[in-house]
Amino acid sequence: MFWNAKNGRVSIGDTDMDYISFGKGEDILIMIPGLGDGLTTVKGMAVPMALTYRMYAGNYKVYMFSRKNHLDAGYSTRDMAADQARAMRILGISKAKVLGISQGGMIAQYLAIDYPELVEKLVLAVTSPRQNGTIRAAAGNWMKLAEQGDYKGLMIDTAEKSYSMNYLKKYRRLYPLLGKIGKPKDFKRFLIQAASCMEHDAYAELERITCPTLIIGGGADEIVGQTSSHELADKIKNSELFVYEGLGHALYEEAGDFNDRVCAFLAK
Repeated sequence: MFWNAKNGRVSIGDTDMDYISFGKGEDILIMIPGLGDGLTTVKGMAVPMALTYRMYAGNYKVYMFSRKNHLDAGYSTRDMAADQARAMRILGISKAKVLGISQGGMIAQYLAIDYPELVEKLVLAVTSPRQNGTIRAAAGNWMKLAEQGDYKGLMIDTAEKSYSMNYLKKYRRLYPLLGKIGKPKDFKRFLIQAASCMEHDAYAELERITCPTLIIGGGADEIVGQTSSHELADKIKNSELFVYEGLGHALYEEAGDFNDRVCAFLAK
């Protein structure tokens, strides 16, 4: 039931990394989530994630990884990619299709640059090759809210910057509950991961990505900006670009055909 959904943990140096797996396919699909991982990891989420992403379960054995559980200051997106590669090898994953969303896409860029033998195909969704004014403004404000312990403010600002107005009309009804559900014990993990987004810069090395790559962006993205997807497409030679005009950073939730589009690319 629930597509063989399992929770797991792999040792990484002096700490460990949580992951979930589900699906019954022979091909491997790695999913790397965004900055929200700094607040809530995938620990214990195997069944809900298997249900959410059940469209992948028939054709793939899906793994979704969090960042490792102990993070040191200065831990970069490149460091995260190195630990992702290490976790894959420990689990016996020699080659996989990789879907990286937002900060997960930043990590996926370095995974394909530094460990090309591990990445068969790559999907980069609502992400950026380098920091820019939009990222600095969004992540900088989130870091201030996190430093103040203002979880509700952080969640509201994230939602306001991520969703379209049509979606927000419904979502805003939940705002009174946001400060009460899912608040972490502290924000250290989130702050380290947010800082890594502010420092990310793989732009000059993107030409080293040679695997087939699908880039998906939002024409109204207020978190990574509206030109980041085009920058990726211009530098990654074997790539194709699709932009959802009118949608923003949460297009992977709002666009009804997002997962179908990813599946079609991966199946080519």
